[in-house]
Amino acid sequence: MRLQALLAQHSVLAADLMRSRIRGDADFVQAANSALGRNTEAMTALMRELFGAAMVRRFGPMWSEHVVELVAYASAVAAQDEPARDHAREELSEYEEELSGFFAGASHGRLTTAAAHHALDRHVRHLTGQADAYAAGDYVTADRMSREGYEHMYDVGRTLADALLAPRDRAALREPVWRLRSRLGELLAEHVVLVEDVTRAAVTNTPDFAAAGQMINANTRDLTAAMDTLFGGPAARRFQQVWGYHVEQLVGYAAATAGGDQAGREQATGHLGDYEQRMGALLSDITGKRMTAAELSAAFRTHDEMLLRHADAYAARDYATAHQVALATYEHGFAMARDLADAFGATVAARLPVGGAQTGYGGLARPGG
Repeated sequence: MRLQALLAQHSVLAADLMRSRIRGDADFVQAANSALGRNTEAMTALMRELFGAAMVRRFGPMWSEHVVELVAYASAVAAQDEPARDHAREELSEYEEELSGFFAGASHGRLTTAAAHHALDRHVRHLTGQADAYAAGDYVTADRMSREGYEHMYDVGRTLADALLAPRDRAALREPVWRLRSRLGELLAEHVVLVEDVTRAAVTNTPDFAAAGQMINANTRDLTAAMDTLFGGPAARRFQQVWGYHVEQLVGYAAATAGGDQAGREQATGHLGDYEQRMGALLSDITGKRMTAAELSAAFRTHDEMLLRHADAYAARDYATAHQVALATYEHGFAMARDLADAFGATVAARLPVGGAQTGYGGLARPGG
């Protein structure tokens, strides 16, 4: 799950950095580059821990070169320099070939070079495609491709783990509780990323606001579908109503911040406090009080406070702080997912017949995941 989280985060941070290059926002470029560097360091450390130092000595330089060429691609798009854009794409293709062979070799035949290359090629196409669309002002396409890129790299993390880990560890990936933790982690961390996108657009009143709003609504629908699978339609509809209210207040806070409306900020904060209590009570109820309403409300309060701090920092153009808070909020999303998945899984398991098949809690995991 840590590998999934870091690979998906890489896709998000790379897209942020590429877009800031295209906008010509030098201050954001610096902070985004630093955040992406920390992600690369964390990924390299994890790969060393999982697969050994010898593997990382080969992986590190190839992965870093990939990042350099993505930035070069965005810079070429910003400058409308077609030869430089084509050169960056050629370099990225070479990276795909080298890294595909590397992963296939490290898997000892469990992952083919062709499969690895297909996965990496899709990753690059998502990032270059969203950059092209963003530069053209097609924000709906840019955000759709960015979201697809996040989901794809999250899945790549599982594929790599299944190919590279020892057999005794790979078996655990198929256990229902881990599949549930993985899927909820993906959705809650994506919620964090997308809320941050839409609040950034709100505090700066940029033209990509509507497109960002469409993406956060799509994530809400996915979360609601997961709740429907686990607990049925009535519970899912209750969840959607309360969760949607939560998103509205976060966006309202960002809009009030942009307009210097202190009363609006305070009103949104107050409404979020109400939401936190309602969501805590709802989830405690549907899980048979396996988690108390108080501890759930406290977790959602922490979540909201972090998102509000991010909005404040971004509005103040303190991009270094904004990225630090964003990274911490992303990690907190996975911590929440772990606790919720354990409670959700126990609730679903209690409804199954004794000796019933464990199939991933109703197929919550995305097909092929």
